[in-house]
Amino acid sequence: MSVALPADLVDDDEVVILLLRPSPLFIPLSSLGSLLVIAVVALAMMYLGRFMSIQLIDTLAFGLGVAGGLACLAWQGLEWWSRVYVLTDRRIIRRKGVLRPTVFEAKLRDIKHTSVFRHLREQLLGLGSIGFASAGSDVFDAFWVMVRQPFAVHRTVVEAIERYGRH
Repeated sequence: MSVALPADLVDDDEVVILLLRPSPLFIPLSSLGSLLVIAVVALAMMYLGRFMSIQLIDTLAFGLGVAGGLACLAWQGLEWWSRVYVLTDRRIIRRKGVLRPTVFEAKLRDIKHTSVFRHLREQLLGLGSIGFASAGSDVFDAFWVMVRQPFAVHRTVVEAIERYGRH
């Protein structure tokens, strides 16, 4: 999968080492909670319709459930598309957000700690998230979520920090 580099994120003289998006599995995995709520509401409407003797409630509830599920997946698709993770010879960058895009960037020399996190569902699918903590922070400032081959990506990040960030 090719990822287009937004022109405004990187300077002309920066060397791009990694350019990633989350795995496309980000879309259904990030939607699971919302899809479950939509399914429960649709099933509850269908169940209550049996007591009210409303014949079309099943069709209406099913249609609303499907429409809600598709809308949820479409929104998560936009969220996935908005996420770009960039590692250059100078910085770590994360851009995300559909309506209110945000950009996190930190110089490699300012990154003091990185970690790989893997929920069970991510482990089963070969995914993971990488957290970045900068100097003076006791929490992770940013995450690259649901990336493929997280340990290989993490190794590349650590090597870049060691090579370019200690100057």
